[in-house]
Amino acid sequence: MTLECTLRVRTYECDSYNHVNNANYLNYLEFARWEFLKDIGFNYEKAVKSGYGTYIARIEIDYKKPAFPDDVLVIKSKSIKKGAVSCVLAQEIWRGEDLIVSAKVTSVFVDSKGMPVKIPAEFDVPGLSP
Repeated sequence: MTLECTLRVRTYECDSYNHVNNANYLNYLEFARWEFLKDIGFNYEKAVKSGYGTYIARIEIDYKKPAFPDDVLVIKSKSIKKGAVSCVLAQEIWRGEDLIVSAKVTSVFVDSKGMPVKIPAEFDVPGLSP
């Protein structure tokens, strides 16, 4: 299941070359992961109140083309792997027919001390699995 969200590039996200600074794509991907979790029914606030959270353990990112101010970007996210304590999302950022960024993001479920733990059943929603 691939889920999508949309955003518009703001001028302050661009560098002196007038295209999106590479670090800002990480923010775009994070925004899309948050939307993904909400869309699949993962209650992040409840997880935190219960003493859990998710940490990003790894991000692999390939920059394909630049994005510019006022571009409308579509971010596609889908689960491609799920383990006992982690999951991997494939994420892509598109501008129309142009692939801008391709990324693979590994997140780990953690307890209140930041230690990896098995995902509790109440938070192991079906959308986390490919």
